[in-house]
Amino acid sequence: MKKLSAFLLVIVTAVLLVGCAYPEDEKRAKVVPDADNLAAVQRAVDEYREATGGLVPIKNSELDTDIYIKYLIDFEKLMPKYLAQIPGNAYEKGGIFQYIIWDPENEAKVKLVDLNAAERIREINIRKLSTEYLPIKGVDSDNVFKINFEKLGYKTEVTVKSPYSGTELPIFMTGDGEMHVDYSVDLGQLLKEDKPDVKPGDDIRQLLIDKYPVVPAYSLPYTVDEKGEPIYYMDAYNSDAKKAREKLIQEYESKNKKD
Repeated sequence: MKKLSAFLLVIVTAVLLVGCAYPEDEKRAKVVPDADNLAAVQRAVDEYREATGGLVPIKNSELDTDIYIKYLIDFEKLMPKYLAQIPGNAYEKGGIFQYIIWDPENEAKVKLVDLNAAERIREINIRKLSTEYLPIKGVDSDNVFKINFEKLGYKTEVTVKSPYSGTELPIFMTGDGEMHVDYSVDLGQLLKEDKPDVKPGDDIRQLLIDKYPVVPAYSLPYTVDEKGEPIYYMDAYNSDAKKAREKLIQEYESKNKKD
């Protein structure tokens, strides 16, 4: 009888341990990029494109949407014919990643957006509603401003954990009121370790896209200076904003003519 009781105790203990471990494993699966999930979604996208004559399974987005979150994958267009189920780490399943398509007109590669950055920026925007202007405490460079988080009620500066290095990355604001994550540390590390062939005027964020499954969303363009160090590429940022505004104006005028 004692042996049976001891045996049952072992079984119960094992079940409890597994029960405790499973939620942790499940939580981890929702916050970590998974190569198998990416491969499965990539196959589904490729098969969908082949079956539809080159179309990509994406949701509609606004014209001026950040290029890194513009082409969100519409899983409803893939399931169940091309994809058995939505990955557990996807936003739609409670995970922290949005699945996107990068370069939809050519390679249509499946990539991820880490929503930690979006959540931090959303929190700041909510606090910003109580102020007429977002308080700043300094200027980093042309049109790039440091945020005064203390005046927003924070005890410390708000940062975002890098999906590449795990480093805490700063958040800053541009003159148009948009907030961005500063990936300078990650870019500097990549330039130092990989020594890629880049020159001033190149948008070096592409280096992160080529090397990692996660794209640098909510960022400014970056290039390198004459010493090969990463710097903000404000000319490209201002140019993209201008092009987007011009396209919106053209579409508005064209619509009014038809009406």
